[in-house]
Amino acid sequence: MPLIYLVAGEASGDALGARLMAALRARRPNVAFAGVGGEQMAAQGLTTLFPLRDLALMGLLEVLPRLRQLRQRLQQTVEDIAARRPEVVVTIDSPGFTLRLLGRIRSLNVKRVHYVAPQVWAWREGRVRHYPGLWDQLLCLLPFEPAFFARHGLTATFVGHPVSESSADQGDGARFRAAHGIDVDTRVMTVMPGSRRTEVSRLLPVLGETLLRLPDDLVPVVPLAGPVAETVRDGTRQWRRQPILVSGEQAKYDAFAASAAALTKSGTSTLELAMAGVPMVVAYRVNPLTAAIARRLVKVRYASIINLIAEREVIPEFIQAACTAQRLTGALLPLLDDAEAAQAQRTAMRAVLDQLRPGAGTPSEAAADAVLRVLEQS
Repeated sequence: MPLIYLVAGEASGDALGARLMAALRARRPNVAFAGVGGEQMAAQGLTTLFPLRDLALMGLLEVLPRLRQLRQRLQQTVEDIAARRPEVVVTIDSPGFTLRLLGRIRSLNVKRVHYVAPQVWAWREGRVRHYPGLWDQLLCLLPFEPAFFARHGLTATFVGHPVSESSADQGDGARFRAAHGIDVDTRVMTVMPGSRRTEVSRLLPVLGETLLRLPDDLVPVVPLAGPVAETVRDGTRQWRRQPILVSGEQAKYDAFAASAAALTKSGTSTLELAMAGVPMVVAYRVNPLTAAIARRLVKVRYASIINLIAEREVIPEFIQAACTAQRLTGALLPLLDDAEAAQAQRTAMRAVLDQLRPGAGTPSEAAADAVLRVLEQS
């Protein structure tokens, strides 16, 4: 019974890991799993070494108060891998933790796969020189990444973005309205503050203030992400305009289907909303000093993946100082009131999503095939 050890560091990685586990088991029913994950990976049979929320952090300065705990969790994971001796270790995104882990287990002679390429094409490209030898296989979600890594002498494989196999576009808007007593003519707006405690705490106040500036008949909905569910519950209690809170993927996707627009942080949520055809505006804030450091290092023009691939601002972005209630409201109103503007964004988003699919099968199947090829070499 081959053992595959998976390590995810945040909610989006948990979703990736769960789909990968399902695809691996479909190909090798006798495979066993261990590692670190969240609720979705647990549903696929993973007993996590410690809670996923211990790793769900974002930002240079935000990590510092938790540095000691992160080091302890890193050492705990290294020791667990050394004791279990898996055939393959699959690290999923969260490079601040997972790349350190890969370096620490290098001497164990365990095959290593890193799933979700580090975004060094966006900032600190010089870090690439530290990557040779960290992994046996690098799996990329974005179509331009293999060429980037090839320029640095690193082989990488595009497997596609798993958002294309999600059910984000299969929600039931009528079911959502019925469940919450919302009239068919009443407009709904999804608000997504993130899945990391640090980003949620920065965004919740400005999102709540933005809602006060929007039409009174608009019903806000906030999907809760597992690691920060209580943080969001507590934060939204401070809002003068109370939203509907929903839990679970199906409820989230039903809310998407009912929504006329969305206000979201940058990240995987933008792709899910694009899949559902929901016009959106992106908001993002981090610690001001973290932002100042990032401005000196970031090389790309956009924060959202949709805009990066389209190479233009399909989705309005308001980052850091630009992330104000007044500006967010000004960008949201045309999407709510102008059908042509909303449809233009949907059309542009669909063109981007077409580029995120692998040549055959699903992204998780492509990733599973790549992991099994490495497994056969172990």
